[in-house]
Amino acid sequence: MDELDRKILNLLQKNARLSYREIARELRVAVGTVYNRIKRMEEGGILLGFAPVLDYEKLGFGLTAVIGVKAQGRRIVEIEREIAKSKRVMLVYDTTGEYDIFVVAKFRDRADMNSFVKWLLSLEGVEKTNTSVAMQVVKEDMRLRLED
Repeated sequence: MDELDRKILNLLQKNARLSYREIARELRVAVGTVYNRIKRMEEGGILLGFAPVLDYEKLGFGLTAVIGVKAQGRRIVEIEREIAKSKRVMLVYDTTGEYDIFVVAKFRDRADMNSFVKWLLSLEGVEKTNTSVAMQVVKEDMRLRLED
């Protein structure tokens, strides 16, 4: 991956609807170059897809929770996979420290979150959870600027 690839990815992160022609014009390269670079990044597993950036609160998911999960060591991977299947879960991290897993999830309301946490605690191998509710979303953006 070189600087041109990073520039292409930065443009796509700003607006995934840009055409190859628009990207080529912006970067002053041939359309074929842009096409080939994007295709190579897709085949190499760097570019996994194109998705819109949503305002979850406006869609009715105004409650964000960060949940630490302490689990039995031999079951951690299995538990992570099960958690990742949930439609409310956005992120699952295998971590070091007091908690083995951290989950970021979105909910419609407290009842929705309560149901999820109870389900989580029912999973075999889950020892305990610690749920923190976001009081305000200051920044929520999974796009990382790809600059040196």
